[in-house]
This record gives sequence, C-alpha cells and structure tokens, in this order.
Amino acid sequence: MNVYQTYDIGELINGNPYVGRGIVIGKTEDGTKAAVAYFIMGRSENSRNRVFIENGDEVIIHPFDASKVEDPSLIIYSPIRKIENKLIVTNGDQTDTIYDFIADGKSFEDALETRQFEPDKPNWTPRISGMLTFGDKLTYKMSILKSADIEGSECSRYTFSYNSLNGIGHFIHTYVTDGNPIPTFMGEPERVAVPNDIDEFLNKIWNNLNEQNKISIYVRYIDLATGESENRMINKNK
Repeated sequence: MNVYQTYDIGELINGNPYVGRGIVIGKTEDGTKAAVAYFIMGRSENSRNRVFIENGDEVIIHPFDASKVEDPSLIIYSPIRKIENKLIVTNGDQTDTIYDFIADGKSFEDALETRQFEPDKPNWTPRISGMLTFGDKLTYKMSILKSADIEGSECSRYTFSYNSLNGIGHFIHTYVTDGNPIPTFMGEPERVAVPNDIDEFLNKIWNNLNEQNKISIYVRYIDLATGESENRMINKNK
C-alpha cells in the first residue's frame, strides 16, 4: 500500500468479512471540520448484542438485551469522551485511562504505557485509540497496542502523530480480516478520503461493512471555527 495515496474507505473494506473495530480521524475536504468515525463489528452473540447510546458529548456502548450478556468486560465501554480541547476515541475502556491521564496533566502516550492488548487469547485483540486536539490547527494521534508474539507474552506499542490535511483521514482497525486466530492490523493507519458531507462519509463506511458482522457506527463532524458538532449514529439492533 502506497502511504502517500489516498484511498476510498468503502473500497478498502468492501468484501472484507471482518475488519473488527475501526477508527477514522481526519479533516473534511474544505478544511472546515474535523471528522471522527468509530464502528464495531462482532462474530459472537455476546459481541453482537450491543448498541451505541449518546450521552451529551460522550458515546456509550450498552447491551441491546441485558439478559444475554455473558462477559461485559470487553464489550461495554465509552468509546468517545471529551476533555478540555481534546476528543478521545478508542475501542475499549482505555478511553477512561486516557481521560484520567489528560485530566492529571499527563499525555496520551503516558496513559497507553499502562495498558496493553485485550486478554482474549488466542486473538489478543489490539487496543486502538485516537485523540484529537483542537487549537490554532487541528492535530491528532492514533495508537495501537498489539501482542508481540502468538503467546501474548509482550505488548508492542505504536503511536502515530498527524497534523491535519484537508480531505485526508487516517483509518486504523483491529483486524486484517477474518481468521482463527484473527490476524491483527499491521503497518501504518491507512490514508483515506474525507468528504465534506457527513452522510456521504457515514454511508460509505456503513454500506461497505460486512452485513452479517457489522453492529454499530457513530460519526461526528466538528466545525473548527465554532466548535459546533453534527452527529450520525446507526445501530443494527433497534
């Protein structure tokens, strides 16, 4: 994959049965808005039994049917939280770790040094995280914490830092595709196009995710001049 080429995210995920959970962060083509997208997929009944719920600036994942919850530890969390001039988005409860570290005057990297991949042997699902910082210019960071070996004996930590570019986003996801064990994401976050229209972006992702395995998606556009946000959410479970 050419790191300087910008890809259509729909084309990247179309036909792939399982990219897992995914984060996209970037800026719209006209340069006026920050863009954030987060989606989840699932193969098991426990994983599929989820919905996104908005709570002010935050997004929370709740069980769709509480009576069917087998293990809430890895499926129930807040993927999006806001603190100061920062917006955090992750695929697990490391959202809260990052939030607490920022509140204590520490960094995104400091927070993730205390965490590692999920303890779901043999997949060792990576923890993926992102954080936008709003100021004179929009910057953002993305991270993946993944197992260094098949035994899950050590954690490798990768952080990517970006100055935003008009029309460009970066896409990181937990898995390459389906498998047993599931192969984890490799390399740098993928460079994808971010359109001006939030519904176009939402549909480009949602409509190309595997129909059987997709669960929920949330997209937020934030006006860089006013701070006002526009949100879209789809839950397969209704």
